[in-house]
Amino acid sequence: MQRSTKRTAMTLALGLPLALTLAACSGGTGDAGDGGGDAGGDNKLTVWAWDPAFNIYAMEEAEKVYQAENPDFELDIVEVTWDDLQTKLTTIAQSQAFDELPDIFLMQNNAYQKNVLNYPDLFSPFTTDAVDFSEFPTSVVDYSTIDGENFGVPFDSGTAVTALRTDVLEQAGYTVDDFTDITWDEYLTIGKDVFAKTGQPLLSGQAGSADLPVMMLQSAGASLFDDEGNPTIVDNDALNAAVDMYTELVESGVLLEVNSWDEYIGTLVNGAVGGTVNGIWIVGSIQTAADQSGKWAITNLPKLDGIDGATNYSANGGSSWALSSTGNTELAEKFLAETFAGSTELYDTILPVAGAVANWIPAGDSPVYAEPVEFFGGQPIFQEVVAFGAEVPSNNTGAYYYEGRDAVSAAMTKIIGGGDRDAALAEAQANVEFAMQ
Repeated sequence: MQRSTKRTAMTLALGLPLALTLAACSGGTGDAGDGGGDAGGDNKLTVWAWDPAFNIYAMEEAEKVYQAENPDFELDIVEVTWDDLQTKLTTIAQSQAFDELPDIFLMQNNAYQKNVLNYPDLFSPFTTDAVDFSEFPTSVVDYSTIDGENFGVPFDSGTAVTALRTDVLEQAGYTVDDFTDITWDEYLTIGKDVFAKTGQPLLSGQAGSADLPVMMLQSAGASLFDDEGNPTIVDNDALNAAVDMYTELVESGVLLEVNSWDEYIGTLVNGAVGGTVNGIWIVGSIQTAADQSGKWAITNLPKLDGIDGATNYSANGGSSWALSSTGNTELAEKFLAETFAGSTELYDTILPVAGAVANWIPAGDSPVYAEPVEFFGGQPIFQEVVAFGAEVPSNNTGAYYYEGRDAVSAAMTKIIGGGDRDAALAEAQANVEFAMQ
């Protein structure tokens, strides 16, 4: 499961400790509100988003940035949880009550294709060149690109990292450099050695979750679907390699499987494991372990061996800002172009306070992004993550991404339990094909 819905408070050292919450794609809680239709006035926009500490905070700061040159501009920001937002979009599409739409709403990246394809009347493409989409990672832009049209401005980053306990590595005679630009076979070999010498696995994960195999898959530019949206779970070389590697990691003891998300977080903060591979948002949870400050570092991901197109970069999670079909699209485009797609000031503000890591590549050139993070041994992790994001291969999610991911998750449970890999994946494909009917 994509864990962009799980966030915890964190402390980030940017010169001084600052409280922040990585809640980029959190489902959030709170009143779904009415919030539909024209916010009123020619210089006012309505926005739907979840998570006051992250997404809504970022939008409030964007409003301030835009007001510097447009003092009469105003946002009406309505807190709508992700589940409620998805329900509201479905209801509006079915009833055709388009006047209930806001001007801008947040959309999880992996849900973009399904929503735009199923409810095209709710979305408006960006029709001007105000937003320079080349300044965002192609892989992220592709989530919200349908038939050559752009339907979203990328916001928070789901770029994946390998996070490692440097003190654990040191006990076994390794450094983070030994994990940089390597393959999964090399990672497995080193991981076995670290486990033998320290008794600590290098990874943990929630049993029955395909998060890590799917990240491996995307790192090779591969997908669970072809360009026509048909499932490619069977006879998928990259997926087979990812599943086999995951199985070896578990069987060797290098990867510790646990039963719940809370247990997974616990393995990181209580020192049960020496690292993790996940979206950058995971550092929020890691940094709740104050006693581990200075003992972590990040690097890129291992790549799959023997797979064409394999890279050391991937992603897990993320979201983008969408334009509604009935809103003030001209103003909304201009606002997003000058803030989330054009303001270093905005990203410099929201990074230290909310931990909002930019997808907008120019933000990585800011001195704020270059600040050393004390918890990670003084490493400028956010500058590095922006650079990683630019290298992530595109992943064809298709309209049935979640069905495909869940089917593979179920297959993983059977495989780890001793089931035949090919039979389990064939059943997964059959289940997705049934769902698509």
